[in-house]
Amino acid sequence: MKELFVTETRARLRTWLAIGYALFIVYASLSPFTGWREQGLDFLEVLGAPLRLTYTAFDATVNLLSYLPFGLLAGLALHARFGAAASVFLGLCLGVSLSAGMEFLQMYLPARISSNMDLLANGAGALSGALLAVSVASWNWLFGRLTRWRSGLFHQGREMDFGLALLALWMFGQVNPSLPMLGNVFISEVARQPFAVLPPAPFGWWESGAVTLNLLMLGTLLLTLLRAPRNAVIALPVILSVVALAKFVAAALLLKSWALLLWINSEAVLGILLGMVLLFAALSLPRSAAIVSGAAVALAYFAVVNFVFGDNTPAAAMSVYHWHYGHLLNYNGLAQTIALVFPLLLLFHLWRIRKV
Repeated sequence: MKELFVTETRARLRTWLAIGYALFIVYASLSPFTGWREQGLDFLEVLGAPLRLTYTAFDATVNLLSYLPFGLLAGLALHARFGAAASVFLGLCLGVSLSAGMEFLQMYLPARISSNMDLLANGAGALSGALLAVSVASWNWLFGRLTRWRSGLFHQGREMDFGLALLALWMFGQVNPSLPMLGNVFISEVARQPFAVLPPAPFGWWESGAVTLNLLMLGTLLLTLLRAPRNAVIALPVILSVVALAKFVAAALLLKSWALLLWINSEAVLGILLGMVLLFAALSLPRSAAIVSGAAVALAYFAVVNFVFGDNTPAAAMSVYHWHYGHLLNYNGLAQTIALVFPLLLLFHLWRIRKV
């Protein structure tokens, strides 16, 4: 019975993560979701067309790496229920089906190109991920330790699996280096004159307030997930450190050298410090009060992001990058979308656990 519970718990969280990553792929493949029209293309002709001579190694690598995590997550979720061979086959089928669906829909987007090479590269990525999942799943010693660690640190149940997936979503949305640490306004002002001495900009109080609210949302989520709320004192700095490290690596890879540390600003620092003080003060609140205050914070954050920062576009930050492939616009747009939907998903999570 215990083994069945562990298997179901693993499968639920992996399934949530696989679904979430599939939605990322849909967003990246179809954004900005405008300009739909019939272009007279036939999908079977697209699949049977000669392989594109202009298809570059960079395109193939990006497509393969984009679908590898999906194959890995789908393979891990499937392996909790099926054998190795079935998991690889089903993971490949899911990856190819998802890619074929995206290529089909791209025929109706003039700004996109539907390609059989994309389908091949995506399928190779999904297969590689599924094979990696089967290999990793055999490390029983690792998963045994992770399961024991998770059981001792976090609450169990369907609601908590969804909450852990939300935590992963939040962390993914914070990695974008063209956004300040926990911030919402894309970096753009300094980029226009990188070597000029600019007058000091006024302090962005709304920006700092949004950082505080963002941190409080993270803290609220942690308080609902952790068995001992006091563990948030350790978990919060650890998560922020991981996000900061990932953000620095992404900035080193993607941003121009003079923009490497622009994501650290005074608004973010003040917002984080204030958020930590408020969060530690909330540790003494009863569970019901913490849930209500967390819901209020999520609503406030949603209002600020939508009605205060509504004119900030993903394209505003393109000049801080040292390469300008269209994938970056999708990347920035995805970060903005996560900022918009996360408070709503957090509200849904808080509503589900209100009586747990």
